[in-house]
Amino acid sequence: MTQTATERPVPRLKARYREELQQRLEDELGLGNVMQVPRPVKVVVNMGVGEAVREGRLLEGAVRDLAQITGQRPLVTKARRSIAGFKIREGQSIGAKVTLRGDRMWEFLDRLVAIALPRIRDFRGLAPRGFDGHGNFTFGLTEQLVFPEIDYDKIEKIRGMDITVVTSAQTDDQGRALLTALGFPFRTI
Repeated sequence: MTQTATERPVPRLKARYREELQQRLEDELGLGNVMQVPRPVKVVVNMGVGEAVREGRLLEGAVRDLAQITGQRPLVTKARRSIAGFKIREGQSIGAKVTLRGDRMWEFLDRLVAIALPRIRDFRGLAPRGFDGHGNFTFGLTEQLVFPEIDYDKIEKIRGMDITVVTSAQTDDQGRALLTALGFPFRTI
């Protein structure tokens, strides 16, 4: 008897990108080859916990929240150098981050656009100045409660996070076109 691998379903946003958005972006951006069409490469979710210097259990809560949100175990980040003004020593644990690639990235982006961003109070769109000049976009969330995976009763402290979407785009305009096509709501200036 041979075992067959069970096929996992293709994430919804990834299937939509392949079927309709890729061709639309190629036409819209005037690219000559389908391989030039920008696509998301990875998503980095970072949660800095400065209070972890004084109270270690706060970092454990941040790691637990990030693991629930992303479905992946976070990496605990350490301070690279000592900063006397903040009472931080080199090598101290000060945050957690997760790098998502592949299907997990696509599923996270889908949940972010369809569920989390609409749940933000008084949300007027993402600031378009979050691009870095190479088509990558970074923005911050002020609380982890916008994700439905987080149980409101089990959190000790409301924490914010930074989310960076790294794309294969060459320019900010290409990156903005890609993220707009994926459903990111940008604020009009």
